[in-house]
Amino acid sequence: MPGSWMAPPPATLFLLLVAAVVVSSAGVANAVGAKALTPGGRVVHHNHGKFTAGPWKPAHATFYGGRDGSGTTAGACGYKDTRAEGYGVQTVAVSTVLFGDGAACGGCYELCCVDSPGCKKAPPPLVVTATNLCPPNYQQSGDNGGWCNPPREHFDLSMPAFLQIAEEKAGIVPVSYRRVACVKQGGVRYTITGNRYFNMVTVTNVGGAGDLAAVSVKGSKRVKWTELKRNWGQVWQTGEDLTGESLTFRLMTSDHRKATSWHVLPTNWQFGVTYQATKNF
Repeated sequence: MPGSWMAPPPATLFLLLVAAVVVSSAGVANAVGAKALTPGGRVVHHNHGKFTAGPWKPAHATFYGGRDGSGTTAGACGYKDTRAEGYGVQTVAVSTVLFGDGAACGGCYELCCVDSPGCKKAPPPLVVTATNLCPPNYQQSGDNGGWCNPPREHFDLSMPAFLQIAEEKAGIVPVSYRRVACVKQGGVRYTITGNRYFNMVTVTNVGGAGDLAAVSVKGSKRVKWTELKRNWGQVWQTGEDLTGESLTFRLMTSDHRKATSWHVLPTNWQFGVTYQATKNF
């Protein structure tokens, strides 16, 4: 009859129901398979890929220590001797803003001297590792001696590193910088100091992002996965008794990539001895 409603045939109704189920299932599948996003909308990648260089930013650079790098091989990151630990004197003390309470330790930066008569002509790219803190000097203004005062992003290079891009007489030069991947020879290295009731683990020779956001350890017997706390810089601590067990470490760098050094320390490991893993980031 005109204007009256008629129910669809049974076959048509069945097809409509099937279509609805398919669409609903697809929605559930998409929700389950959705990838995590950063606040900026980029997909978060874990456990694969390589560290990618960051954007170029402006800053300034000075130098400290001797012409041979003396006075720069230890410091606030917990490294004892950067020469022996694989960093040499291609190192830098970064300002408080960059240091991040030690989170920046081990990270690598590429610097280019720009827009200054003190810059050397066409120098090769300078890549340095953050191994120290350049402390603020609140007795001087940020543009006149207090180079590392917040909120300045500043690089206090070892003298050998500074002289690769600028003249010594320049003293301070403007630079462009960016984070880059750390290229290391061999695997990650681990050194435990302290005693069985208080272990301090220094992690060195870290590739990729270079800096560490988390460290965990697992023993071969009674010690389950245990998260270490940052003591200072690249020195991590735990009160767990780690003696008498083969130890495995799991690291996470600032870009959330992870690496596991399986049984890198043997059962009879010793305090103060450095052990090297077979792999790196």
